[in-house]
Amino acid sequence: MDYVDRMRAEWARTLPEIDTAPAAVVARISRIASLMTTHLDEALTGSGLTRAELDLLSALRRADRPMRASEVSTVTQASGAAITKRGDALERAGLIHRAVPDRDRRGVLLSLTEEGRATVDRLIPLRTAVEREAIEDLDPAEAAQLASLLSRVLIRVDRHA
Repeated sequence: MDYVDRMRAEWARTLPEIDTAPAAVVARISRIASLMTTHLDEALTGSGLTRAELDLLSALRRADRPMRASEVSTVTQASGAAITKRGDALERAGLIHRAVPDRDRRGVLLSLTEEGRATVDRLIPLRTAVEREAIEDLDPAEAAQLASLLSRVLIRVDRHA
């Protein structure tokens, strides 16, 4: 019996008329996301970066091009203010460069420095190791099936898909 089973049993006892069946999936997704965030933060201890800062750097690395701050905000689902704050810290650390395009002064472009690129390339294996550990009890077919099912749920709820 996991946390969600216990929570559903408590609701069944407290409010038996409420159908908590969706929590069997959704609450587990939320709980896993929360715990994975904690595990990723722990894995990054000593790196000098937060998980959120690594998310910003990773978005730039995956795009492999300068991105508007608003694009990074959309991709990372962080507010504009959060991207500005993280950008300040990452620029001070020498990991990104910010520029205002000459012909279009409406937005700030963020790009990785060579040190930023090297930092992402060094830290992403830590992140993937944490993720791999989380699903290591699944065989490849189970992992693929779970990924497919979760993709269907994500497509339904993600407004940016």
